Amino acid sequence: MWPAPLLVFGAATIGLVGWSGDVRMLPAAMMFPLLWARSPSRLIAALVSASYFLAASRGLPEGVSTYYATVPWHGVLLWGAASLVFVATHSILWTRSGQWQQTGRYLLASLLMVAPPLGIVGWAHPVTAAGVLFPGGGWWGLGAAVLALAAMTTRRWLPAALILSSLWLLSVAEWKNPTTPSGWAGLDLEYGQRLGRDIGLEHHRELIEKAGAAAAKGARIVLLPENAIGQWTPTVARLWRNETKRIGVKVMAGATIPDGPGYDNAIMVTSGNPATLYRQRMPVPLSMWQPWRVWSDGGGARAHFLANPIVEVDGMLVAPLLCYEQLLVWPIVQSMLGSPDVVVAMANVWWADRTSIVPIQKASTIAWAKLFSKPVVMAFNR
Repeated sequence: MWPAPLLVFGAATIGLVGWSGDVRMLPAAMMFPLLWARSPSRLIAALVSASYFLAASRGLPEGVSTYYATVPWHGVLLWGAASLVFVATHSILWTRSGQWQQTGRYLLASLLMVAPPLGIVGWAHPVTAAGVLFPGGGWWGLGAAVLALAAMTTRRWLPAALILSSLWLLSVAEWKNPTTPSGWAGLDLEYGQRLGRDIGLEHHRELIEKAGAAAAKGARIVLLPENAIGQWTPTVARLWRNETKRIGVKVMAGATIPDGPGYDNAIMVTSGNPATLYRQRMPVPLSMWQPWRVWSDGGGARAHFLANPIVEVDGMLVAPLLCYEQLLVWPIVQSMLGSPDVVVAMANVWWADRTSIVPIQKASTIAWAKLFSKPVVMAFNR
């Protein structure tokens, strides 16, 4: 029997290392099912799950405090609340009954943390490491990662761990990040919290000028961060249509689309006939997506859970990941069912700039792109 303190400390360690923000470290998270399965009681399994999840999501308290301009303990409360679904799921399904029951229950817990509704807070999922262990493996690689996670709950965990370690070392030794497709450019900005709130004409012209500079270097399609344009209105649409036509570039940019008392967090394409390209499937819970408001004023961001997983831009199929979706499993897996040509990731993360959240978002996106051998274009506002 493994000592309980060692299990809890080990879970925190792999949460810190695996979700450090370095994509190559993600396979450390594959140790979680081993520690969960070796827990001597349901209470220890709960503590192991909490230690792993809290360590992996450690950037949340500071990010929340910055976003809401509030005292740190508010962020700590939300941090703890966010862990409850993960901890409860893995605690309830833990068992000390036979090996196969334990393996089956872990796979069920793992699956529940992928798909809505529980998958809405399914951060730090160990299966994300598939892209590091099996780059280019596609669906076979994803299946192999699931089998590896299952093997870590069995008595044959040591051979499985040795095989995974060998694959990990080989992958790290030859690691190369995904490429950017020819003619595409992602523009990172440093506008802080004023991005999306500055509605002046000069702000729009400044962004258009940046897109024009990228076009002068050969870009046909320029990506701007989430909510770069702010509120999408007919006047704004006309401005972007005329200006992008003048400079000869197609721009994909984040914007908010008013819809009654609520709104859509969206990606717009701004050349030709400007149109909504993508409506976010999973906005950030609580701060953006507030489902309880359906019974009152209907405000907040809309969640289009399974809508538009693939969009088309300039003849290419695009898998869009808008901010929070980069931390989850089901949006990218759903998009990959459509065999996209490129993964596009954008975010407005000024509030998380000093935390581990931004590196983790990028690492997750890169890992999934590597698994399916897809190029990536990113645009982040810091």
